[in-house]
Amino acid sequence: MSFLDKITTPKAYTAQFEFSHLELQLPAKQLCWEFNQTNPQDSAKKGEILSKLFGTYHENVFIESMFRCDYGFNIHFHGFAIINYNCVILDTSPVHIGNEVCIAPGVCISCAGHAIDPKQRAQGIITSAPITIEDEVWIGANATVCAGVTIGKGSIIGAGSVVTKDIPAGVVAVGNPCRVMRTITEKDRLDVNK
Repeated sequence: MSFLDKITTPKAYTAQFEFSHLELQLPAKQLCWEFNQTNPQDSAKKGEILSKLFGTYHENVFIESMFRCDYGFNIHFHGFAIINYNCVILDTSPVHIGNEVCIAPGVCISCAGHAIDPKQRAQGIITSAPITIEDEVWIGANATVCAGVTIGKGSIIGAGSVVTKDIPAGVVAVGNPCRVMRTITEKDRLDVNK
């Protein structure tokens, strides 16, 4: 199996890092640089760059600068999404972002990892696992979502949290490591007429 096949397969993997793998990242690095240098009022140009980065046009995906990712083609949007300022997606495995997802400033979504054993880490052994963010999720500022995690529909991840395990649907989860605090209920609905 080629390295490209490994990174696009929806399964966790372990691989030996090779400098030739960096060549796959060059288009994304260039496109992210262009996107981050584009006039904020030039939405047509930004859309054109994001279409090249992700391989398809997403008119309901809004991304602020500074945005960075490893490959771009491994990030899959499934509807409306907002990615706020200074976010990073290390898409060394597929990342699925559902409909009506809000990602706050400074969030890091990282499929990538390294060997735990220091000798293997020094030899360039890398790990990766896919990440799924289901519909209607809100991830708070400066949170980190780690490899292999699924965040369930409608859940909220508190600011600064480190998500190392799956989070069920419809909950508020916070902390390092991120833990479920409570279920979201009708009492959480805001009265917009006040």
